[in-house]
Amino acid sequence: MDYSRLRISLIFLLVIILFGTIGYYSFESMSLFDAFYMTLITISTVGFSEIRPLSQVGRIITIIVIISGISVLTYSLGQVAKIFVEGELRKIFGRRKLEKQISKLKNHYIICGYGRIGGIVSKELADENIPFIVIEQAPGRIEELEHDRFLYLNMDATSEEALIKAGMDKAKGIVTAVSSDADNVFITLTAKGLRSDIFILARTSDIKNESKLLRAGATRVVCPYLIGGSRMAQVLKKPTVVDFIDIAMMNGKLGLKMEEAVVGPNSNLVGKTLINSHIRRDFGVIIVGIKRLSNEMIFNPLPTENLEAGDVIVVIGKKEDLKRMNDVVV
Repeated sequence: MDYSRLRISLIFLLVIILFGTIGYYSFESMSLFDAFYMTLITISTVGFSEIRPLSQVGRIITIIVIISGISVLTYSLGQVAKIFVEGELRKIFGRRKLEKQISKLKNHYIICGYGRIGGIVSKELADENIPFIVIEQAPGRIEELEHDRFLYLNMDATSEEALIKAGMDKAKGIVTAVSSDADNVFITLTAKGLRSDIFILARTSDIKNESKLLRAGATRVVCPYLIGGSRMAQVLKKPTVVDFIDIAMMNGKLGLKMEEAVVGPNSNLVGKTLINSHIRRDFGVIIVGIKRLSNEMIFNPLPTENLEAGDVIVVIGKKEDLKRMNDVVV
């Protein structure tokens, strides 16, 4: 919101008060306080009588103070009212717009917590245009969410009401990324109680709590500190491998991505071998693995490996090639 007009009007108002105070003090032999008081009652037009009879010069000062003071004071009060009214209206309409967008969400993710981990997850999903909503109640983080223009609920993520309002019944999954492992366990239990089939990705600060989160119903558990430490060790042991993964997968210099695609039941690829599917020839991608419905993982599959409905193909390729491939595989 632009406050420049209000600042300018208040500066003019201060100048008029100083003008009146100095004028009465200099030409009417008033004390500084009496001159200041006289200026204020003149600007405010409260109808109080003059402190003492004024000379002709004093009356000219009074006329100037009345005309300019009332105009500037009225304008200043108008600007203040405008700021408050616009601010409240903006909050009301902004909230309604937000609630309308939230009500339209489906197949989205619910991110519980917008700290370091939740923020990174949210930005990654936003980059891929994957719908999500964040549940957060810390005032500082709410400001960050508004700045980033992400959908959010200013609520306690451990409450059933928050999860329901975030569209739990239509959500694709939940990410519990609050800093407390106990809260993550509680969110997981609450989510599973509301919807037993929901996918839950839980964060833990201590790897010892992984089993507790899994027992609570988490589908997958991630320990950022364990992953971070392992990555640092890999940089020391295999720096070239880590550099390649960073360049190829993360910073986008080569335009490559690692993606997964599910073979649909009606796909033309069902029953074909990899070599006969012509995936590599037609789309220029590298198939690095296949995950069967039975959760069996086949790494570096042979060209003679058969594709089945429900298989998840893990590939590396350029973004545009991966998009074309997805249209065929499904």
